[in-house]
Amino acid sequence: MNLSQTLCEFLEDEGFEVVCVYEGEAAQEALYEKQFDLLLLDVNVPNINGFALLKEARKAAVATPAIFITSRDGLADVESGFASGCDDYIRKPFALKELLLRVRSLLRREFGHVGSAVVALGEEVAFDTVGNALHVKGQTHPLGRKEAQLLAYFLKRRGEVLSHEALQEALWSYEETPSETALRTYIKNLRKLIGKEKIVSFKKLGYKLTTA
Repeated sequence: MNLSQTLCEFLEDEGFEVVCVYEGEAAQEALYEKQFDLLLLDVNVPNINGFALLKEARKAAVATPAIFITSRDGLADVESGFASGCDDYIRKPFALKELLLRVRSLLRREFGHVGSAVVALGEEVAFDTVGNALHVKGQTHPLGRKEAQLLAYFLKRRGEVLSHEALQEALWSYEETPSETALRTYIKNLRKLIGKEKIVSFKKLGYKLTTA
């Protein structure tokens, strides 16, 4: 638990939003109730170990990138980790800086660009996926948490028409009440910054992000 608290505090200090749980069943519940950009999974946890948890998640079509954190260092354990569907594997003890580099590397890969945490959305417009800010014509505009989540989800599904229901599921957790009014407000705020033409409305269907 001490390691979990240390990692939570460290990643929050680096600007990430972190959900921290301490045993397998709680992790499984969180995984199906919330939307995550990345999973950090310890292997040796109560109830459901990390290998089994991720294996079941992959069977359920959860494609979120995952890093295993473990003291197991045998080749068979590494093979088990990758066989269960992880994207990276880090052995204890490790430097926090190394973990941060691996986290950022996977997030860059998830957003489909190389060497930078910044995604270009057009001429003089870019989204900092780590700092949750838009850079527009040389000026930086911090985004609210929901607005950043919305833009990140659009980027992951760029070119697709996303229904109102899909967007609400991406933005609101199981415990929260989705709001169509709030969704429209977040889209309106993003359009003011990136241009109305970048988020196209399709009547009764939803919205699509275009970065062309």
